[in-house]
Amino acid sequence: MRRFITRTQASGSSARHGGVMPQLDFADYAPQLVWLVITFGIMYLLMARVALPRIATVIEERRDRIANDLAQAEQLRRETDEAIAAYEKALADAKARANAIAQETRDRLNEELAQERQQKEAEINERLERAEQEIAKTKEQALAHVEEIARDTTAALVEQLLGEKVSDQALESAVSRATSKHGVA
Repeated sequence: MRRFITRTQASGSSARHGGVMPQLDFADYAPQLVWLVITFGIMYLLMARVALPRIATVIEERRDRIANDLAQAEQLRRETDEAIAAYEKALADAKARANAIAQETRDRLNEELAQERQQKEAEINERLERAEQEIAKTKEQALAHVEEIARDTTAALVEQLLGEKVSDQALESAVSRATSKHGVA
């Protein structure tokens, strides 16, 4: 120990050590090794008893937190997949219902249109039949009056062309011959 005191009293002079660093002086190796072992032992005990358990606890907590986060993420992924599957199923069901409603509406409208078309066609056929009956009636009435109209027209023409009045008997026979010749009455 005295040598240690004197060395410190020399305050860094390397005269005693012969220009060699004190750590490399072979004479001082034994005490240095003792202090190295003591320091290493204290550091080892501090690390083994204090620092390493704390580090291990932190690492274990991190590992647990990571495992929990991964489990939670997996659970959320499963729930998301289930929600997406439910959404897609609901969407497919809604599309199917919409298509069914659209088809039902188309069928109903086509049926209503067909009924309306039948009603309109029946109405048109009825009107057409009435019109044909009226035409036939008018034709009959016109044909019934043809001879009368022909007599009046012929009398007016002859009177204007010849300037004479024709007798009713002559007109009657001329009109009868003309109508029978053409098959009018």
